[in-house]
Parts: sequence; C-alpha cells; structure tokens
Amino acid sequence: MPTRMLIVFNPAAGARRRRRLFAALDLMRGIGLRPEVADTERRGHAAELARNAAAAGVPIVVAAGGDGTIAEVADGLAGSDSALGVLPLGTANVLALELGIPRAPAHAAAVLAMGRTALLHPGLARHPDGRELLFVQMLGAGFDAAVVHNLSSPLKRAIGKGAYVLQTLREMPRYPFAPIRAEIDGRIEDAASVIVSKGRLYAGRFLLAPGADPRTEGFHVALFRDAGVLAAMRYGAALPLGLLPRMRGVEIRCAETVRLEGPDLPAQADGDAAGCLPVMIGPAPRPMRIVVP
Repeated sequence: MPTRMLIVFNPAAGARRRRRLFAALDLMRGIGLRPEVADTERRGHAAELARNAAAAGVPIVVAAGGDGTIAEVADGLAGSDSALGVLPLGTANVLALELGIPRAPAHAAAVLAMGRTALLHPGLARHPDGRELLFVQMLGAGFDAAVVHNLSSPLKRAIGKGAYVLQTLREMPRYPFAPIRAEIDGRIEDAASVIVSKGRLYAGRFLLAPGADPRTEGFHVALFRDAGVLAAMRYGAALPLGLLPRMRGVEIRCAETVRLEGPDLPAQADGDAAGCLPVMIGPAPRPMRIVVP
C-alpha cells in the first residue's frame, strides 16, 4: 500500500466533482493514508504540479478529473519513476473505462490504495514550431476537433456530454470539411477526418478501434473518408450503436508513426484543443506506470 500520494484537482470543475473527491479522500484517510491535494490554477498547472511531485519522489500522482487532466498529469510524470493514478471525475472518463478503473469515488480510491501498476504507452504529438503534446487516449483532426475547439467550458460543466451533442449540431453547417493528408508509416491516405487512437473507446463507452490498447505500443488510425454534413450525421448515428468501425467510409489502420497535414485544420488531444495541423505523431520516449485494478 503506497504511503505518499499527491492528488491533482481542477477546482473549476465544480462543487459536485469536489464532493466526489471528498468521498474518495474519506476512504483513503479511513484506511490510514494521508493524501495531499493540490488545486490547479491554470491550464498546464497540472503538469507542473506532477513534475514537481515526481522530482520530490512522490510514488503516485493522481489526476482527479477527466481525460484532459489525466493527460496533463501524465505529461508532468513523463520520464520519471512516479506512477500515474486516476480518480475519474470527468465527463467521458475514456481512459478509466479502457482500464476498468471504477467511476465510483470510493471504489476508485480503493484501487489507488492497493497501488498495483501496469505500463501505459502514451503518444506524443510534435508541431513544426517545436511544441510537444503528450496524449494518453487519442488525437483527432478535423470535424471532432472543431467541436472541441469551439465548445463552451461553462456549457460543458452545466450539461456534461450533452454539450458535445449541441456543439456538434452547431458545427455541422459551418465546418468546411477540408481534406486531411495522413502519412501512416510512410503511406499516404486522404480523409475528411482522422482519429489517432491509443485505445478502443471514443467519447465514453463508444467503440472506435476494437484492437487498440493503451497498454501496448503503436496506434490505431481511424480514417473517415466521406465528407459533408450527411456523412457526419451518419457517423454520429453509428457511434452509440457500436457500428462505426464497420461502416462504409471508415477504415482502421495500425501505425507506429502518423503525420497529419491540412489547411490550418484544428486538432484535439484527449478532449482538449491541441492547436492546428500539421502535426507529427509518434510514441512517447518511454512508457510510464499507471495504477490499475
């Protein structure tokens, strides 16, 4: 059982998520742990807090939030011996679903208390200006990234997943559906949208890449060939039914490296805006440990 633990929490997530955090803390303290909580103050602060904790030798640094918070904490821990822990308090909690980490705060806290770890193989996105971005679940370019870029944070906090549905409907008539050029292990492909995934799931429990696993090396690249509003509606309808990987116009390719190019098209990583194309995607320099059930 680990004795030291830092929990990184975004206070802007709202009172309901803080109450869920307190429920997890109650269990930890009840079994003799004394976790420290650090609130983030700005975007990127979670990575800074995690980096400082790793330098101080904290064995487990916990991301208390959604996939974006997890990715930030993972970025701060990259290259260290500290393990990443997850308290899934976000909207989609895709990585937690992938790894079987319970959503209930007390159950997730029990997983952290046990301290069992597995290897996680993040991806790393590199922009031409030298910026690098670590991601743990997926990087998307095209229509889904436009939805993320224009999504209102207050609306997301207020209605959760419904905010993505509403923003999708807003984006459909105005998104240009410009083509994306994807270079997948040296092979050129064209698509209307692309999702480079580390895991099976997308936007929650929805199946995207059946053979993917964030605990293994490499990526699964989903190419959405068809452009336009009708195609986007067709893909959106197939997603909750688990039919997306088998749809006409959708192809899944395995890859070690991916380069995406397009005319200033938006990108998103783990549900947060991630600049614009072009971007080069490959493995992070080394895997990291993550606490699992």
